[in-house]
Amino acid sequence: MTSVLAQLLGPGLVITDGAWGTQLQALGLLPGECPDGWNLTHPDRVRQVAQSYVDAGSRVILTNTFRSNRITLAGHGLADRVEEINRAGVTISRSAAGARARVFASIGPTGKMLMMGEVTEEEVFAAFAEQAAALQAADALVLETFTDLEEARIAVRAAKTTGLPVIASMVFDSGKDKDRTMMGSTPEQVAGVLAEAGADVIGANCGLGMEDYIPVAKRLRAATSLPVWIKPNAGLPELADGHIVYRTTPAEFARLAGGLKDAGVSFVGGCCGTTPEFVQALHAALLA
Repeated sequence: MTSVLAQLLGPGLVITDGAWGTQLQALGLLPGECPDGWNLTHPDRVRQVAQSYVDAGSRVILTNTFRSNRITLAGHGLADRVEEINRAGVTISRSAAGARARVFASIGPTGKMLMMGEVTEEEVFAAFAEQAAALQAADALVLETFTDLEEARIAVRAAKTTGLPVIASMVFDSGKDKDRTMMGSTPEQVAGVLAEAGADVIGANCGLGMEDYIPVAKRLRAATSLPVWIKPNAGLPELADGHIVYRTTPAEFARLAGGLKDAGVSFVGGCCGTTPEFVQALHAALLA
């Protein structure tokens, strides 16, 4: 285990942050607008999100760089600003974190399908390696919300070229029992492939609420000796009056999170629909 991870996990379970996308939307991010571009155009609002999680007690906060690989940014006309956007993302989160939290930089999928030939393995590796290099000033890299195990494997290989600790997190929301990725991979397959690729932490995020991720967490824990990272949604999204809403309350989310602690999860936080209030509730429920 790397020194950064060992220091964090020494006292026990680590509370991370919550959602970024839905928080930025609450601050005025428009549908279809590139959230990562706000690192350059609205750094004060991005910092507001980061600061809110630090103030809520997150010991790890992410960066607003989920879509900041060259392939995805090209869709917003920002492919030539990869380094600038990623460096700014780390700087903003660092300014909020100070000495109170670690900064783990977010890397999301390209949005292109390898199996459909939309991109090649070489193009994907190059895009992730470029982004990871631009995030070198972070404490670790979080590869999150991946649905294709092969793309995640490539991303881990690329991220490891930096020498930083790498967390690899997949979405499990498919199959009869909602225990497979969109491409059909099981928790056991994910744990095996990502550990072999070099991941330092393996986990799951997005797609499901807290209750549904407890059995997935147990299976990941049984399949690997590596630390496990889990960030569920605030339940499943619903459409109300033309807006996406999440019904799970912070209290309900935190009450169910005891199941993750019992499963031996090392990092617990929230994904879509969660807020700083969810982080506060997790503290009260898991660390009191």
